[in-house]
Parts: sequence; C-alpha cells; structure tokens
Amino acid sequence: MSKWWGAKTLPEFATPALGFEMQTPRSIVNPGAMHIGSSVKLGPGSELKASVRYPGGWLRHPEGDHISQTFEPRLVIGDRVTATASLQVVAFGEIVIEDDVMFAANVFVTDGSHASAVGDVPYKYQGITGPEPVRIGRGAWIGQNAVIMPGVVIGELAIVAANSVVNRDVPARTIAAGSPARHVKRYDIVSQRWVRIEAET
Repeated sequence: MSKWWGAKTLPEFATPALGFEMQTPRSIVNPGAMHIGSSVKLGPGSELKASVRYPGGWLRHPEGDHISQTFEPRLVIGDRVTATASLQVVAFGEIVIEDDVMFAANVFVTDGSHASAVGDVPYKYQGITGPEPVRIGRGAWIGQNAVIMPGVVIGELAIVAANSVVNRDVPARTIAAGSPARHVKRYDIVSQRWVRIEAET
C-alpha cells in the first residue's frame, strides 16, 4: 500500500521502530516490508520506498505499452542510523543499512535500475533490472549527494565522499571518492592512520 504519512502520524513497520523520527515532508511506501531499528533519525525530504510493483501510476504508458513487474522487497535499517535530509532509499529486493550509519544530505540508495536494453523505447516503460542486494556496513559515513548503485556492499566504517557514484564494493575502513568511485585511502589498524591507495587501473 502506498501512502504519504503526515506530520502527526507514522505507519506500523514490520518491527517496533522505537524512537524513530522522520521529519516532514516525508514519504513512506509499503512500511510493512521495512524493519526499522531503534533511535533512527531522518531529516526532512526523505523517502523510504519498498516497491512491490513497477510501474507506478504516472510511469505507466496510457495504452498499457509498458513492462509490468512485481517484487517482494525488504528494507532493513539498523539502530541509530541518521540522515541530515533528503535521503532516498528505494528497495525492490533487499537493502540492509547496518547500525550507526551516517548519511549526509541528498543521498540516493537503490537495489534496482531502470532497464535500457532497447534504444528506441522510453526507459520508464522498460521495467527494472535486477534487483541486486545492497548492504551498507556498520558505522559507515555516506557523504553529500552520493549515489549507491545496485549490487554494492559498503564495508563497516567505510567512507563515501561527497558527490560520489558507487557502482562497486567498498572494503571496510576504506575511503571511496569520485564518479565512478575509486578507493583512495584505507585505515591501517597497526599505524592507526589513513594510508593513500595507489592509483587503481
């Protein structure tokens, strides 16, 4: 069921979501497929969407000339996850955000993408590819305007720099930056400092 939840009401999630706050304006779609931990705080303009079907109303071709799909999504958000503002998380399959992840503003996370197999049909009518599971590890920091693409695993305590597009895994305690993002530094446990990674091919 799709619904925009107003200032005074929050839906029932699959789990109790104790201490959950999501500032308005906000959008929550299919909350029954969402497992929310305790003390999660999301800033204004955020959207949590567990998509059970594609396309939605305004992406349908008026004559029905579009790909129709159904999904069984699962969105998991751990304890004490925070987002400054305008976090968009769109799950068609499974997205897991572990405890203590920090999002800056305007971050987009999805496990599915618009299909582009045909070059002479509008892409919104071609359906969704995947989905491929996404996981963001404990304590990671996702910077301003970052995009996390389908199939990506971001390790615990990793950092994604601002304006990055992440289309491959980021190991634990590694900084990724750029579009597409590349690994630029890693935290060395022995020396307890960040070490630059040589240019990747």
